Amino acid sequence: MNTTNDLLERNKEVVRHFLCVFSTGNVAGILECLDDDCIWWVSGNVPGISGSYDKQQMGELLSGVVNAYKQGALPITPGGMTAEGKRVAVEAESCSELNNGRVFRNTYHFLFEVDGKRITGIKEYSDTLHLYETFIAE
Repeated sequence: MNTTNDLLERNKEVVRHFLCVFSTGNVAGILECLDDDCIWWVSGNVPGISGSYDKQQMGELLSGVVNAYKQGALPITPGGMTAEGKRVAVEAESCSELNNGRVFRNTYHFLFEVDGKRITGIKEYSDTLHLYETFIAE
């Protein structure tokens, strides 16, 4: 029988795996980590980026965004990680050069919901002004 600590460590490992796959830019692999009913919410008011996305919509968004990166991906490095029940909170950082010469370097707080081996929900908080200035502003 699994103890509570085993469950929490397993949930953290699901999130670590997801962030590792995300960092490769493999959109199909990223989507495979998500439950079919997963909703990914992105903070802020950035047109075309902020808001709630189902799995299919997130796949479409990611497919377009990975092409903006010089290396075809946005590596995300997790820092602090805390788990309680089905929820895993993660502090993280990213850095990648874009094809337009700009550098996207951001900090995040993610709240993941995990059920078994898949992620059922994501809330993403980051510096949305930097996101706007890097990807959208002239």
